[in-house]
Amino acid sequence: MELGGKKKLHALSLAEKIQVLELLDESKMSQSEVARRFQVSQPQISRICKNKEKLLADWCSGTANRERKRKRESKYSGIDEALLCWYHIARAKAWDVTGPMLLHKAKELADLMGQRFVPSIGWLVRWKRRNNVGLGVRHVPPPPRTSPETPPLGADPHTPITLKDFSPEDIFGCAEVPLLYRAVPGGMAPGGRFQVLLCANSGGTEKRRLLVVGGRQRAPRCFFGVSSEALPVLYRPGPGIPWADWLAQLDQDMGQQGRHVALLLTAQPARGAADLPELQHVRLLPLPADGPMPCLPTPVVRDFKSRYRHRLLSKLAALRGAAAGAGVTVLDALHMMAAAWDRVPTSFIRSSFALAGLWPGRTPPSTKEVPTMPPLPSGLRPDEFSRFVDLEGEEAGGGGCKEEGSSEGEEENGDDGFVPLPTKADALRALGTLRRWLECNGASPELFGKFYDCEEEVERMCYQ
Repeated sequence: MELGGKKKLHALSLAEKIQVLELLDESKMSQSEVARRFQVSQPQISRICKNKEKLLADWCSGTANRERKRKRESKYSGIDEALLCWYHIARAKAWDVTGPMLLHKAKELADLMGQRFVPSIGWLVRWKRRNNVGLGVRHVPPPPRTSPETPPLGADPHTPITLKDFSPEDIFGCAEVPLLYRAVPGGMAPGGRFQVLLCANSGGTEKRRLLVVGGRQRAPRCFFGVSSEALPVLYRPGPGIPWADWLAQLDQDMGQQGRHVALLLTAQPARGAADLPELQHVRLLPLPADGPMPCLPTPVVRDFKSRYRHRLLSKLAALRGAAAGAGVTVLDALHMMAAAWDRVPTSFIRSSFALAGLWPGRTPPSTKEVPTMPPLPSGLRPDEFSRFVDLEGEEAGGGGCKEEGSSEGEEENGDDGFVPLPTKADALRALGTLRRWLECNGASPELFGKFYDCEEEVERMCYQ
């Protein structure tokens, strides 16, 4: 029986509030109808709508207690946040974290911050409840599931964070792709290997700048006079991807845009990222490298490689036709990689993510998208080009390819496309030569329009 004629207050948990927001976003129900469904008042639903951004931020953090009904802020919020950050680092390193350890660490952090604070058992209980922290079990990553019935990432409602917590524009996938950048069909002994890091969001609207790693020289001779900012990709010498620097830069870029994003990547780099400073704007969602679900859809990777191989063969054919006698330099390859990545269609990336089960929405886009490719080079059958695209996978078994141009040893000896620095006069003469060539070969008005844009920009750079 209700006392004093007052209606008993029915408070909603964080999980129920998120359900309210989903109903209002995805259906045509009014606030009053949603209020009746959850047996609360309409003003309470209105307050939930006003606090939408804060509620979603708590939900996406993965640390909030989703069953709590009221959030009481701690008087010592700075100590709260610092202790939570230390706790996550400790769990990532598989430490056994106990209550006394947390109390000792909280006192230590308070002293560092210059605050007069003595943590009590009651404070620790409330801190664990606020941040959804449970103790007593060592954090050990679960073994990868190999069953073909493995559900898509985010299907388990008990996981701390799921794909449904993000929009397609804020879910990124990345893949480390080996590339024999000088190899051509026919012959043996492939060489000139790069590791290329591809990264794009599931909406296809944002493709991160390529990171290319490889080579023994910090700056090949073809880089002479070229600033690192002017390179079409991020180039790093060395044997492996610098994950720490790359993730830190991604986190900084997302912070400048005021975004919180999820990043799908293999479990090995994710474990290596445990020594990073706490990423504030990027949540890592590691997947097993040999699992059924790729971090970046395989069709996207293959489309990039197909377009690079097309451009490589077209460039070599043009060089031979012009009797240039030149091979492909590292700088040529970097430009071709950037152009190939730029040409991967947005709609194809979106449909590939959906086909791989990495789409967060209830209504995925069409998965029938097929990218249009340039015609195959003459004398090359479709099955031969397909094997050429997948060349890196066949390398261990003795593939059918050879390296075009200079080898890695020649690169070290300084023969990799060194040319003197062009002057402003050289650039203007080159524009005149290019325009004359277009005139003599019947170029279309559309191509001349692109030339005029290039000509105007080059002239501006020469005289600024």
